[in-house]
Amino acid sequence: MKFITLLLLTLSPWAAQASSGSLINNFFGHINEAIASIFFFDVLFFMDGVSLPLTVAWLVCGSLLFTFYFRFINFRALWHAINITRGHYDKEGDDGEVSHFEALTTALSATVGLGNIAGVAVAVSLGGPGATFWMIVAGLIGMSAKFTECSLAMIYRERRPDGHIMGGPMEYLSKGLAEMGQAKLGKVLAFVFSFLCIGGSFGGGSSFQVNQSLNAISQTIPFFADHKWAYGLIMSVLVGIVIIGGIKRIANVAERIVPTMCGIYIAACLYILVVNYSLLPEAISTIFSSAFTSEAGFGGLVGVLVTGFKRAAFSNEAGVGSAPIAHSAAKSEYPIQEGLVALLEPFIDTVVICTMTALVIVITGAYANPDYQSVIESQQGAALTSMAMGQVIPWFPYVLSLSVVLFAFSTIISWSYYGERCFSFIFSEKYSMVYRGLLLVVVFLGAITTSTTVLEFGDLMILGMAFPNILGILFLIKKVRSELDTYWGLYRSGKLEKS
Repeated sequence: MKFITLLLLTLSPWAAQASSGSLINNFFGHINEAIASIFFFDVLFFMDGVSLPLTVAWLVCGSLLFTFYFRFINFRALWHAINITRGHYDKEGDDGEVSHFEALTTALSATVGLGNIAGVAVAVSLGGPGATFWMIVAGLIGMSAKFTECSLAMIYRERRPDGHIMGGPMEYLSKGLAEMGQAKLGKVLAFVFSFLCIGGSFGGGSSFQVNQSLNAISQTIPFFADHKWAYGLIMSVLVGIVIIGGIKRIANVAERIVPTMCGIYIAACLYILVVNYSLLPEAISTIFSSAFTSEAGFGGLVGVLVTGFKRAAFSNEAGVGSAPIAHSAAKSEYPIQEGLVALLEPFIDTVVICTMTALVIVITGAYANPDYQSVIESQQGAALTSMAMGQVIPWFPYVLSLSVVLFAFSTIISWSYYGERCFSFIFSEKYSMVYRGLLLVVVFLGAITTSTTVLEFGDLMILGMAFPNILGILFLIKKVRSELDTYWGLYRSGKLEKS
């Protein structure tokens, strides 16, 4: 930790001189181009002049397939999932490191973040109010994808010699496909996923979080606008204090931060919606009508749909494969139980919180306010949401600044665990501290990059994780179905013991 702090302090003068971030931005830009060209994650379909990223189509098709295959598990198991999370089926001696609730909050701390504040604002400003509708749809079907991948993570997890649990796509891709006689394919998919997850933890999981939270806090504390390196240094030190302790410390911190920050943010959104209740019907009507607009032709419709699904995927990460890494550490007798707990994430993240943010943006008209044009064009979503809320609650930008920092902080510490597990999978456990050091340096550098560059890098890496993840799940989907049928039979017959 002392070495990392010394390294960051050494970089600080250089960062102050390079606060424009041109060198770092060019670096990220070249990486974006390389990833898109090598892995074809940005392959496009052309429909009436509108491009549809292959990653979005892949996630949507996968989520729809899982929803139908598991007979709408996202709706019929919702209440049971809540009861599991509340501890109604917990037992002493269940194998694992954290409780169902801690696993959920750890995963939520990675998904409930700036995607809900910054990402939603970007989606509405780019795709219009109609993007909100498609975000909700993506959240609902994403619940099934989250259930499937997290159930597999529990089925194939293993406890390593050092006591840590290793679970997630890298495990079920390598082990699960090996069981089916596809060992080579499984190893390739596990490696590609791990590589992208490490990059995703550096990009969307860390740099983007620091970058967007800096934009928001600079609105209320101008000092950081001129001293970006200072904010990066502070965040790096705070993150380092937590992640050095591993998953248990991360879970303990997340268990306290997530409910608090969600409560504050939701309360503010509800207040704004209540104060402007007369405008609410019109806002909802605008969202629905804009979702199926024919004003711009078929291309306009596809553009709104793509924007909504893309932002939702980045926000709740359903099908991406990140959350299974956190859920695999949960204490549970039945693998399916943790899969059911996991399906609550997209509902809380996208259907509830993202929708509230979108309604605030639409009701206040911030997404089309000419006074905010520079913020909209530079895709500073967190700053745009802060301005929208400030129109109704003049002093709330100060509270939102704190909330944004907490959102960013919690997301970084959770993604650090995802990246570290994948780093350990490729290089072994003994190099985990190397990864943590690299992450803290990236957190620091994230403060001096531009929003657009970091956003593109984060999208490419995180959404790219869906390719190996969903492909592998398609091979293993029958395994989950068998486990679900057995478990659901016990539940329906009343044979599950309650604590």
